Amino acid sequence: MDVILLERVEKLGAIGDVVSVKNGFARNYLLPNKKALRANDANKKVFEANRAQIEADNASRRADAEKASKGIDGKTLRLIRQASNTGQLYGSVSARDVAELLAEDGTKVAKNQIVLDKPIKAIGVTSVKIALHPEVSVSIKVNVARSPEEAELQAQGVDVMAQMFERDEAGFTEAYDPNAEPGEIATEAPADRADEA
Repeated sequence: MDVILLERVEKLGAIGDVVSVKNGFARNYLLPNKKALRANDANKKVFEANRAQIEADNASRRADAEKASKGIDGKTLRLIRQASNTGQLYGSVSARDVAELLAEDGTKVAKNQIVLDKPIKAIGVTSVKIALHPEVSVSIKVNVARSPEEAELQAQGVDVMAQMFERDEAGFTEAYDPNAEPGEIATEAPADRADEA
């Protein structure tokens, strides 16, 4: 289906471009969300008549988004969640969770503006893109940790999981008896038995 774009759509085109898209994408996303019009003669005339107004509206929305992006860009949010010893979360962090964190921080962002390819399922610092407008996007960092102390370490660039595994390996030592025969079970020293009697 050929459509006329009413706003810039990533990987598709800019305002006024006539592009060919799959029917389902046009019917289910572009047309209901007022991002495009069907490319027929009547709609082309309507678009050309209103082109200046559409571009002016887009410019004002972009200016508002740029103003809002100043307070968000580069921000780091901290989220404390329960996780296993391997760093896997009991659950996941979704776009809704990031939107709620931003709301608590005083910034109103819709969850559909948060571009999260897949939910965050492990502790660590993750970069998240926020598309405030089709032409304005910013990046924030989400620091997911099990405790505030762990979050501080991650903020300083420490890999908490690697550090934890190093500590576990360093703490394990096996008792070694050089006189023991292979397969022999260690017995208690005779001095210990004398104390018990």
